[in-house]
Formats: sequence, C-alpha cells, structure tokens
Amino acid sequence: MSDITIKPDEQVPPAEVPEMELFHSHSWWTTYVFSQDAKVIAIQYAATAISIGVLALILSWIIRIQLAFPGAVSFIDSQVYYQSVTMHGMIMVVYMLTAILLGGFGNYLIPLMVGARDMVFPFVNMLSYWIYLLATLVLATSYLVPGGPTGAGWTLYPPQSILTGTPGYDYGIIMMLVSLILFIVGFTMGGLNYVVTVLQARARGMTLMRMPLTVWGIFTAAVLALLAFPGLFVACVMLLLDRLAGTSFFMPAIVEFGEHKNYNGGSPILFQHLFWFFGHPEVYIVALPAFGVVSDIISVHARKNIFGYRMMVWAIVAIGVLSLVVWGHHMYVSGMDPTFGFFFAITTLAIAVPTALKVYNWVLTLWRADIHFTTPMLFALGFLVTFLNGGITGLYLGNVIVDVPLSATLFVVAHFHMVMGIAPVLVIFGAIYHWYPKITGRMMNETLGKIHFWITFVGAYAIFFPMHYLGLLGIPRRFYEMGQTAFVPDSAHTLNIFITVMALVVGFVQFIFFYNLFHSLKNGKPSGGNPWRAASLEWQTPETPPGHGNWGETLPVVYRWPYAYSVPGANQDYLPQNMPPIKGEHII
Repeated sequence: MSDITIKPDEQVPPAEVPEMELFHSHSWWTTYVFSQDAKVIAIQYAATAISIGVLALILSWIIRIQLAFPGAVSFIDSQVYYQSVTMHGMIMVVYMLTAILLGGFGNYLIPLMVGARDMVFPFVNMLSYWIYLLATLVLATSYLVPGGPTGAGWTLYPPQSILTGTPGYDYGIIMMLVSLILFIVGFTMGGLNYVVTVLQARARGMTLMRMPLTVWGIFTAAVLALLAFPGLFVACVMLLLDRLAGTSFFMPAIVEFGEHKNYNGGSPILFQHLFWFFGHPEVYIVALPAFGVVSDIISVHARKNIFGYRMMVWAIVAIGVLSLVVWGHHMYVSGMDPTFGFFFAITTLAIAVPTALKVYNWVLTLWRADIHFTTPMLFALGFLVTFLNGGITGLYLGNVIVDVPLSATLFVVAHFHMVMGIAPVLVIFGAIYHWYPKITGRMMNETLGKIHFWITFVGAYAIFFPMHYLGLLGIPRRFYEMGQTAFVPDSAHTLNIFITVMALVVGFVQFIFFYNLFHSLKNGKPSGGNPWRAASLEWQTPETPPGHGNWGETLPVVYRWPYAYSVPGANQDYLPQNMPPIKGEHII
C-alpha cells in the first residue's frame, strides 16, 4: 500500500489505491519490443497507425488523380481505383484514427493523467498491440494475394462484396474480414484495460469529476467501442461464412451471369444494420477523444479554466449514449419504413444539442482569455472551425428528404471528411505537438509547426469545401469515370483538377511534420518537465520522459481539478493538481 499520509484539512477523499505490481524488463526485447509499459505500447500503436496512414494517403492520391485526369495514368484501371477507395476508407477510419487516438494517446495519457503506475493489465495491453499489428499486416498482405485487396467499398456491402464482378472477391475480401476480426479482438483487450484503469487505478484524490476531459473522452469512447464493435465482429464472421461455407446470412437467392448461386433467404439489409450499428458510434469513438484533447489544449494555451466542466463531462456521456441510436440515418436509401426514418432523423438532430454545448463551452473558454497562439493551439482552433462546419452539413444530411438525393454524391464525401477526416487529424497533430515534450523531453520547432498547420488547414478547405458544390450539382461518388455526362458542366471538371492538385500539395506538406518530428528528437530545444505550465497530472512526473512506473517511489495525491488557471491569491498562473491547497483556495 502507499505510504502517503493525509491531513484532515487537505480535502482529499480517504480511499487508498493499492500499489500495482509492475513487470520489470530484463532485456532490450522486453523493454522496447515486447514491452508491457503502456508508454512504449502507446508509441508502438502510434507508429504503426501513422505508417498505415501514409499508405492511405498515397491511396487517396491515386483516387484523386483518376478523378481529375481520367485514364492519364495507365496502371490506374477500374480495379485499382475501387480497391484504393476501399482500402483508403477502411484504413483511415479503423486502422489509423481509432488506433492512434485510443491505442496511442489512450495508452500514454490515461495512466499519467489519473496518477497510475501503468495500465491495470500490462500483459493484456501488450497482446492488444501485437494483435492490432497482426491485423494491420493481414490487411496490407491482401495486396500480395491473387486478385489483390477487395474493391467492394469500405462498407463491404453484400452481395456485391463476395460476387465475382467485384475486385478482390476471391481472397481480398477474406483478408479484409479476417483483419477486422483480429482488430476487434485486439481492441477489446485494450478497451477493457482503459475502462478498468480509469475506474480502479486512479490516484488518491482523483475523483471522476477531477479527471481531465481527455480521459473522459477516451473512457467514454472505449465503453462505446466495447458496445459497438461486436456488431461489426458478428457481421464479419457471418459474411466470412457466406463467402467460405455457403451460408446465406446476408445473401438472397441471386443469379450471377445467368447462373443461379447457391444462396437463398439471406438479407443484405441485415448486414447494413450490423455495420452501421458499429459505423456511426465509430464516428464518436474517434470524435470523443478528440473533444477531450481539444478541451485540454485550449485550456492550457488560453491560460484559463475550461468553462462548464461538468456540462462538458455530461455532454460527452450524452453524445456517447445518443450515438448508439442513430445508425439508421446511414440507411435512408435502403427502403426503410418512414416511421423509422422519422425516429432516426429526430435522434440525429438531438445529438447536435450536446455537441453544440461543447462548442459553446470552448468558445466561452476562449472568451477574454490569455490566448497563446502556439502550434498546438492553432491545430485545436482549426479543429473547432472544421468540426463546426462539418457538423452543420450533417444537420442537412440527417433529414431524410435532403439525404436521399445527396447520399450518393460528393456532398457526403465532403461532409464525412470534414467531420471524420480533417477534424480528428488536426487534433492528432495538435496533440503530438502538445505532448511531444513530455514523451521526448524536447520541443518541436514552432516555425515548422506553424507552416505545417497553415498549409494543412487552408489546403484541407481547398479540397473539401468545393466538394460540397460538386455534390449539389449531383456529381456521384465512387465512380471510376464520368464519361459523357450532360449534366456535369466544364467548371466541375476544372474544380476536380484543382481539388486534386491541392490534395497532392497537402499530402506532401505532411513531410514537413515528419521532418520536424524526427529532427527534434536530437536537435529540439530541451523542454524541461512542464514547458506549457500545465496543471494536469501528467506534467508533474518526477522525470521527463517519465520513467518506468511513472511516479517514482510514491504515487501522487490529487487536491483539485486539472484546470486551475489564474487562481486568485496564487503566486503563479496555474496550480498543479498535486500541489497542496493554498490559503483561501476554493477546491474543485
């Protein structure tokens, strides 16, 4: 047990936290490869997610080059195009965004932010990464099998996904489904670790309402994923059985090229329900950690306590709950009963209320604050604007009468990328710039960081803002080429070329970030333990980077919430969570 003693007037809850038994590595392999240290596992997750994300970036270039210059590149035929669309979507949504926000930031920040030595189950945590890595390798290996990866679209809808007219119908779809099954198994191990660590391993005084909003976002997203991922898991298993064992869970009686297939009685719509029961919560599995990270970055770099902390917590929880009952708005064009359409439209619009409360609180946190326009703050503000713009177009698509004519157009692509692509990627960059000093003990170059931000931010709008216009013109998504289509004006073709050029520019600019990331490891300015003068617990570790076990011989004691900035009577503009109360302080 901890040997910490508490004075009665320190306003710390009396519960004690049992010391965690740590696994002490004895070799290079168990220190850096098969590590059970959550910090090392976090870096492994992030490195793998970013690596597969670079592949997704290259695939997006293939898509855009074909749309802007049809037939100009000989190797981009229809099969390569549809395979690129499928792999780009699945990699970005699942293997990159989910993995880096939960596996990367979740592993690194949760133990440090709640005052724990490590995750509660370190060995299981290690296994979760290696299963994720195996899932990623299986997915990438689909490029080596006959026929290549599946080109069924990232939603993998049957019957198309397993019929012979679809690229990768033979082995590619099998590799995709096996990879997703492995990913879900690995994530379940990690998700349980996050939940149990938050509930059981918090430091003394770290009540739930003293946790940073980053922890709340990751915790709620983990719970959400544990509820939503089983839907995708069973859908993948059942579709795999339809493909390999001849079952008919999703395959109706069907004729292909004049031949009656051995399927009968299955329901493709059932797959859509299972997929989107995962698919819409997945938006918030990515968004909720981003909400938390943005809240912490804004508070630190505006030198002001977060406005309406409890409201922010309950908004995160409300968003998580509501996200489980809105999946049907992805299926308005499937022929669902209008009554269900009405229900899903109402719940979709209702989820805008707690989301708007968060935006309202972020704006009021910034109001009359001492804003420091550091690189992390710029990325946080960029997220705020981008998520707001993307959310507004989501209000349109949440209405059945608007969604039906727009659902198969580039308008949906623009909306989805603003909310699910650009916005969380901006947060990821901001978080890396923000916590890089804690991870490495070095600062990243601010000038390069700001160049990276402005080109990325303006370039992203140059890509996706015009795409809304193309969608309103009725230009469809997922088409390999338009051909001679009378309703598409010449201006749309010109705009497609402009979008593609900007996509190439923004993609190449990311190498500025990679240069900054690796160059700063040895050449960055030493950061010290708390360069941002932040109040939350992770910045108060005895060593930077934190050593094994995070806290040295004794665990910290928490006395207040993590947003104690500009406290009256304090001799500095912030009070760390583990600093004893000052005279006259109102403890939160």
